[in-house]
Amino acid sequence: MTRRFNPGHPVWCVGAWLLLFSSLSASATTYHVDLAGADSASGSETAPWRTLQHAVEQVQPGDRILVRSGRYSGARIERSGRRRASITLRAAPEASVLLDRPSQEARHGSILEVENFEATVSHWTIEGFEIAGAARSGIDIRAAHRITVRANRVHDSGLTGIFTAFVDDVRIEGNESFTNGEHGIYVSNSGDRPLIRQNLVYDNAASGIHMNGDLGQGGDGVISRAKVDRNVLFGNGRAGGSAINMDGVDRAKVRNNLIFDQHASGISLYQIDGGICTSNTKVYNNTVVVASDGRWAFNMPDPGCIGNRLINNILLTEHAFRGSIAIYESSAPDFVSHHNVVMDRFSVDAGDSVIPLNDWQALGYGRSSFISSETELFVDARNGDFELRAGSPARDAGKRLKSVRRDLLRRKRTFPWDVGAYESAAGGVSLVKTLSE
Repeated sequence: MTRRFNPGHPVWCVGAWLLLFSSLSASATTYHVDLAGADSASGSETAPWRTLQHAVEQVQPGDRILVRSGRYSGARIERSGRRRASITLRAAPEASVLLDRPSQEARHGSILEVENFEATVSHWTIEGFEIAGAARSGIDIRAAHRITVRANRVHDSGLTGIFTAFVDDVRIEGNESFTNGEHGIYVSNSGDRPLIRQNLVYDNAASGIHMNGDLGQGGDGVISRAKVDRNVLFGNGRAGGSAINMDGVDRAKVRNNLIFDQHASGISLYQIDGGICTSNTKVYNNTVVVASDGRWAFNMPDPGCIGNRLINNILLTEHAFRGSIAIYESSAPDFVSHHNVVMDRFSVDAGDSVIPLNDWQALGYGRSSFISSETELFVDARNGDFELRAGSPARDAGKRLKSVRRDLLRRKRTFPWDVGAYESAAGGVSLVKTLSE
């Protein structure tokens, strides 16, 4: 049965993000784009430009471009803003803007491209667009830094919805990325400190969020200090690819994500193309429910993934053989896994065979972990409601973690922590000492 997400909270509405960031500073120059405009005009409110491409070629650091309703070609961005003077390209307030074809300047078959072959592009915000039907990617950012991609709806791309390569300090937040031919969001190559948060990523053929250091493309092949927070991912992976895929990632934090109806693995830490096997990563307070045609809820199949911690997660699968956690145990002696809600199926040989919880705990894993089911845990999982029901055994069963003070919906967590992405308790912060993990 295919389930759909009923958010029940304005945080999952793209429009809510636009309201949060809708104020315009009087000190910046604001330009306008309108299908009735002309690129020979001044770009003012009364004499708007016609194309996005012309607009992005004219602006200076600190300027803003507001695009009025209509169907447009995209643009290739090659100039930069500055620190404290970012350039903004966004849909005008209340506007409905569809970008469904690349500009004539495009180099990769993508609709919005950010790249300059001669210099690093930096300090842009791209916000509030619907971007559909790209031959490659809806938004394609390369060799850049400090780019924000916010509150866009990106879908039906030939490959990826939102793609980055060699981009440091990218912020991908509040977007919808769906029904793309490969991944929903793809952060690649040696780009450090990406923030991927509060996105709705669904029905993509491969991964929901794919991270690949890809040593063969140059650099160190490592994506360092990623934060993957409060995303909702469902219906991904029918062609393979985990909901959250991490190849060559180091010191990441994966927190408060909801994954369900996943048709491959839920969260995977591994090495194929990356410069290292994903290591030193904290996977905290996620809810993962894999579909019957999927794989493992948590998967760490390769030798050499060191220092990873798996705490306070709900890890379920509807598959008949696979289960909660599969690792390559002989090469992961420092792997920490406890306070998780699980099924009675684990693997220490990368999924080739299965052992029960008792044997898993005898190996030193699974402290304070216990077995439960969707029916016992959730309000109405069959209809996409994964909040913890009254009496759920996941309530008050978690470990207090310093870096997870709020839940998927930004509600304060209270001691004792609930397991999974949602916190059911109300109230303020407990005075009990926070344990640092």
